[in-house]
Amino acid sequence: MNVTFDDKQPIFQQVAEIIEDDILNGTFRVDEQILSMAQLSQMLQINPATVVKGIGLLVNEGILYKKRGLGMFVAADAKLIIQNKRKDRFYKELLSNLLIEADKLGLTTEDIFHMIKQLRGE
Repeated sequence: MNVTFDDKQPIFQQVAEIIEDDILNGTFRVDEQILSMAQLSQMLQINPATVVKGIGLLVNEGILYKKRGLGMFVAADAKLIIQNKRKDRFYKELLSNLLIEADKLGLTTEDIFHMIKQLRGE
């Protein structure tokens, strides 16, 4: 796995998002064990403490759960939790910023819909 971290957010948050992406795309399924912290640390070439912090976020959000002595596993509602969290962030951050920029450019809602349809090839 070749991952490039950016400076826009802490690495531990990016680690959590990488695991979330793997859950969303089906790499990890419900009640399936994810890679160990040591494996993730080695694969991502980062400090194990950073991985622990990223996984801790996911545990706190109910996305992962720990089986004592076995490791971390994907929770039953993980995919739904991630989708809801990301939809909320999409709405609050991306769409809000898009509309602010659209207003600056004088774009109408119809203009935006047209651009989206063009990008989707509709």
